[in-house]
Amino acid sequence: MISGIALVDKQLGVSSHDVVSQARKALNLKKIGHAGTLDPAASGLLVLGVGAGTRLLTYLVGADKTYRATLRLGYSTTTDDAEGETLERSGDLSACTVEAVRVAAQSFVGEIDQVPSTYSAIKVDGKRAYDLARQGQEVELRSRRVTLHSLTLGEMTHGDGWIDLEMAVNCSSGTYIRALARDIGRALGVGGHLVALRRETVGPFSVEGAHRASDLVEDSLLGLADVAAQILPVVSVNEGETEDLRQGRAVDTTSWPVDTPLAALSKTTGDLVAVVQATAGKSRILMGVAR
Repeated sequence: MISGIALVDKQLGVSSHDVVSQARKALNLKKIGHAGTLDPAASGLLVLGVGAGTRLLTYLVGADKTYRATLRLGYSTTTDDAEGETLERSGDLSACTVEAVRVAAQSFVGEIDQVPSTYSAIKVDGKRAYDLARQGQEVELRSRRVTLHSLTLGEMTHGDGWIDLEMAVNCSSGTYIRALARDIGRALGVGGHLVALRRETVGPFSVEGAHRASDLVEDSLLGLADVAAQILPVVSVNEGETEDLRQGRAVDTTSWPVDTPLAALSKTTGDLVAVVQATAGKSRILMGVAR
């Protein structure tokens, strides 16, 4: 069976589910999943697991991400992006000087408690928040701790009753850029929402060189060993240990790092043998790779 990780450049207007469907058709394989969705109105990097690669997605879901985004100041929307209905305009846009915007934006850098957008896929009592909101129900989402490692401002464009601001954001997994746009606009007292979003990186992987899902072939895939070595600490295992791990038997791990998943790579072939964790001097297999 084909296995690996595919880097896809998702186009505007299609859902992440659509991208997975396109990849399944291109590779003629059902076992394909993704490491974090992108809204249809967003483009950029979507990481797909193919075959056994789906099991590596567990270690990619929580990776940091970088985005290019356009924030529109001047009014808010019901969905915190351009897809929603415009809410009442308020505030004085003339007060949104370059310095004022910089100060407001930088106040969100670091660890923050962020309330996700009401129109998000978060489940409330077993139902998606966006489904409840579309039904006219009041949705109250709890804040979550996220980290913005950096937020760099770019060009400001002034229009009739609005200001567009380009941003580059490096953040932890779980950060909602729509909610960030909303909150920056709120901090400036003029409202704000997201009008464009492109994801550029997920962990060590970049959208540069990524493929369209419909163009994927086996040679497009990154190998399991190469990917595992980029996202996990590596331990090298000899032939005997390789065979033991492949058979589900524990091996001696007294010299291995503890309390972290490790990529066990074969000394002889370089293949990924398993993802393991050292526990009480013995290995615990978190993910095995069939030969």
